[in-house]
This record gives sequence, C-alpha cells and structure tokens, in this order.
Amino acid sequence: MDQEFHRIRRLPPYVFAEVNAMKARARAEGEDIIDFGMGNPDQPTPQHIVDKLTETVQDPRTHRYSNSRGIPGLRKAVSAYYGRRFGVDIDPNSETIVTLGSKEGLANLASAISSPGDVMLVPNPSYPIHPFGFIIAGAAVRNIPVRPDKEFIPALERAVQHSVPKPTAVVLNYPNNPTAELVDLDFYAQVVDFCRHHGIYILSDLAYAEVYFNGNPPPSILQVPGAKDIAVEFTSMSKTYNMPGWRIGFATGNRRLIAALGRIKSYLDYGAFTPIQVAATAALNGPQDCVDEMRSLYRERRNVLIDGLGAAGWDIPSPPATMFAWAPIPPAFRHLGSMEFSKLLLREACVAVSPGVGFGEHGDDFVRIGLVENLHRTRQAVRNIKSFLGNYDKVIADAERQRAAAV
Repeated sequence: MDQEFHRIRRLPPYVFAEVNAMKARARAEGEDIIDFGMGNPDQPTPQHIVDKLTETVQDPRTHRYSNSRGIPGLRKAVSAYYGRRFGVDIDPNSETIVTLGSKEGLANLASAISSPGDVMLVPNPSYPIHPFGFIIAGAAVRNIPVRPDKEFIPALERAVQHSVPKPTAVVLNYPNNPTAELVDLDFYAQVVDFCRHHGIYILSDLAYAEVYFNGNPPPSILQVPGAKDIAVEFTSMSKTYNMPGWRIGFATGNRRLIAALGRIKSYLDYGAFTPIQVAATAALNGPQDCVDEMRSLYRERRNVLIDGLGAAGWDIPSPPATMFAWAPIPPAFRHLGSMEFSKLLLREACVAVSPGVGFGEHGDDFVRIGLVENLHRTRQAVRNIKSFLGNYDKVIADAERQRAAAV
C-alpha cells in the first residue's frame, strides 16, 4: 500500500532538514561547522538541580509511574513562581499542569480543543508547533501579524469578520521566537479585551520569560485582570535553567483549558520521570543566581555577534530578549531567499543558521541565528562571515551558475 496518511499529507517536508543534511555531510568531510541553527542551550544544567536528580533517583519508589498532571510539589512550585514573578495567584490543583516541555503541551492542547475545520489564529512567522499543532489536529490556520503594533488588533478584527466558523483560539508568543519581539501589559490587555468580547481562547507561549537583556522582565498575560477567563500560558525549564533534554514545562491559567489538557494527557502519558520533576521543583524553589548567569552569558554573546557582524557590513537588530537574532538577509543576497542563503552561508563560511522560511512564508527575508556557540567560536563565525561578505560578487556569481545548472 502506498497511500499517504491524511495527517501526514497536511505536513510539508521539514524545511530545516535540507540544511541539517548539508551540515551533516560537511562535518563528515571534516569541515568545522559553527552551528547557530538550533536553539539548543550549550551550558550544563546548574549543579544543585543535577544533585537533586541524582539524590532522588536513588529512591526506588521514584522509579514507578508518575502523575500525568505533575507531582503536587512541582505544581505548588509553579504556583509560587507565578506569585513571586508576576503577582498572579494560581491554584496548583486546577490552574496549572506539568507538561513534557512546552512543545508537548501546546500540541496536546491543540488536539484537545480542535475539531476538523475549526479556525485558529497564529502569527507568521512563528515557531513551527504553533501552527502545525493545530494542523495535525485537523484545524485550519489563519495567519496574523507578529509585530505588536497598531495593525495587530485590526488584523484580529478582520480575522473574526472573515472566518467561518469564528476563530476558536489565538496564539501569542512574546518574547517571540524567532523575531525576539516584546510586548507590554497594555498590549496584552487589548488582546484580552478583544478575545473576551468575541469568545476566543488565548494560548500564550512564554518560554523565554527569563531570557531578557534590557532590565524590564517580560510580563505574563495572566497579569491582565480577567485573563484567566480565556487564557492559558505555556512556560518551560529548557532555556531558563539549561534543561532542554529534561523535557519539563507547564501550562497555567484557564481551568477549562487546563482540565482539557489534563484529560488528553491522562490517555497519553504518565508524566515525566518523578526524579526529574523533583529536580525541577528544586530549580524553581532554589537559588536563582544561575538564571542571572544565563542572561549574562547570552547578553555577552549577543553583543559580540551583533557588533562583530555590524562591523563586517551585516546590520542586524540587537535582540532585547530570547537566545536568537532575527537577521535580515543582506540586500545583495535577498533575492536568493532564506533557504538558498542559509545553504550558501554554510558552504562558503562554514556557519549554520536557520532559514526564516522554516518559520513561515513571511520569514523568507530573514535567517535566525542562535546564541548557542561560545565567544571564541562566535568570533570565528564573524570572521568567516566577514570574508564571505567581502567576496560576495564571486560568491553570488558561483551560486547563480549552480542554480542555473540545477534547473
């Protein structure tokens, strides 16, 4: 049988796969590739968190099935975090749930609230799970802007006016991946007011809540009065505590959405390994110096990268948050699009980045650069790119010849 499965037919080929394959081939041939492509923290998990894991795993009682909603101590720690950080009261029993990373939570909630043909509003460009979680669940996705400017609410109004059926939910992600956009509470208040009026749920992805550089901590949408009537927010341990492989995140907010996610998860998993949940509790309740160190690390890498590439002739806005720079393709190369430019940068400068088109069609004039290499390798990447840009006439001519030959 060679028929393709329905849900698979709705998923395009993974855009990053081609660049990843090129990267693997180059490394197999001995090339030293400086990899800014994936948002994968390169620092170790803080020692006190690892110590709590190793201590807990010695107890054989923790080797049994866990709780799909998350152990009570961890849910209480999430509640305390929201109270401490945002001044928001969270009921640990009904308003928060532990997820296997925020990505799993988003995908499973999409499955819980979507029916075939439902309309969901998702920014473009955006992190791939935001649209594709709904697409996998059978819903239709309508694009809205990323930038939180005066056009955002009118775009929501047009979406409600021209969508049949009326949109079920809207996805927000600030600090934004990939663009690093930030918002304030006034923006959230406008969106909450609009969505409450129209009966639209809000799914807020706050995975980069603690990765900020300019002194003003990003707010939570749950700080807006009445937001919990319609909003749920996803957070994660991955970036804040350098725990990406541990797969621990949270969904917090509206009780009905939390209950729906909990019901789906009760059929799909028994929760994260209990020692990991205990260690995550220690991370949230313990000393936070490690979070300050994480911010300082990414700030220093950001400054070296942005200043160095600016001196090399590639002007990139300095991201105020996240671990990414959203870099406009240099004008001389923009006609190539983000995929071809990323391949060219890999081939000619031995630097891997993420093509912006992988985050949606409106990202095709950009590439995303992750701040995931140390300062020495970041400086080496800047030197490689400077040489690449300084030789752009020849590089473009060679690239055009290769494209013509491939047609």
